[in-house]
Amino acid sequence: MPTAIDLNADLGEHPNSDLDEKIMPYISSCNIACGGHIGDAASVRNTVLLAKKYQVAVGAHPSYPDRENFGRKIIQIQPQQLADSISEQIELVQRICHEENVDLHHIKPHGALYNHAAADSFIAELILSVIKEVAPNVYWMGLANSKAEFVAQKHMHPFISEGFADRKYEDDGSLRSRTKDGSVLKPQQVIDQVEELVINNRVLANDWLNLQVQSICLHGDTAGAVTLAKEIYEHLVRKSIQITAV
Repeated sequence: MPTAIDLNADLGEHPNSDLDEKIMPYISSCNIACGGHIGDAASVRNTVLLAKKYQVAVGAHPSYPDRENFGRKIIQIQPQQLADSISEQIELVQRICHEENVDLHHIKPHGALYNHAAADSFIAELILSVIKEVAPNVYWMGLANSKAEFVAQKHMHPFISEGFADRKYEDDGSLRSRTKDGSVLKPQQVIDQVEELVINNRVLANDWLNLQVQSICLHGDTAGAVTLAKEIYEHLVRKSIQITAV
């Protein structure tokens, strides 16, 4: 049985909300929106300071530059333009982390960019090339057993393999599209899926899939996210699993 797991959440996405601070006590790392789908310097700084207060590892959460669709659609953009946008987003978080004396721990793409990198080696290579240029010593967090993980392994870049607490999986290990029924799990299903991922290294799609993960994501925009985070945290602690960043 594993003794530790990282629990992460996507934050800095809820202006004028206290959700980020409420969820911080139950996670060990966070992914901060940095302008692509939402967020600006002020929101990044607020979230970095909260992470510092609660000793939560800080990650940048870049996306396709598409606020209109919250970064949840693949947009038509030239590769160099996409690389430049990702770089700018990461550098915003880097700068604020430096100013607040906080380490940038990892980079986790958001939404469509995350899923595109999981399925497409070209996009995964593009993202890794940006990371190696602007933040070569930080982890890349992405979907376990995906093209992103394979590209990271090929280039010997440190990678955090991620599983999802609240999302339904397809048989190929991808996440079910949010446009389909059942894509977001109900609370008891969330607890069950986390236990299977952390303790039994598997997840239920139509059948069981073997999946090794180092981090579990709970989306902050899932209904009852704070309560779920608390329940997941307490459930894992009862199982003698330590919640800690990679």
